[in-house]
Amino acid sequence: MYTMPIERGKIREFARAVMAPDPAYDAPDAVVPPTFLTTASLAWEPPGELDLGDLQLDLRRVLHGEEEYVFHGPLPRAGQTLEVTTRLGDVYRKPGRRGGDLTFVTIVHEFRDATGDLVVEQRTTLVQTSQAPEEGRP
Repeated sequence: MYTMPIERGKIREFARAVMAPDPAYDAPDAVVPPTFLTTASLAWEPPGELDLGDLQLDLRRVLHGEEEYVFHGPLPRAGQTLEVTTRLGDVYRKPGRRGGDLTFVTIVHEFRDATGDLVVEQRTTLVQTSQAPEEGRP
């Protein structure tokens, strides 16, 4: 578990970077753009927070498959601090079109407010191909 302080300046920077001009992202009590919470794992999550166990993912073969957010109330606002827990969700395999299996891994981040109420669930799905990319092929 780790904490993520929601800072107004960071909300503004993120909104500008994704070209989201809504004035709600620049107010004194700015709300976060929905995808802002992705920054938690990039900026706040301590190394080793998520144990992927025996999955042995090869990052050369991992693709970002999907990002899903489920909000359980109003969007988080500047000034809030959220407690974040990260856990491994589903892991399953499907046959790939070019042969071999695709491994799907879902990582779940739960964001809770100061009272412990669940505010947002973020689900990240990664896909690992069974074959390494061919040399010289994009």
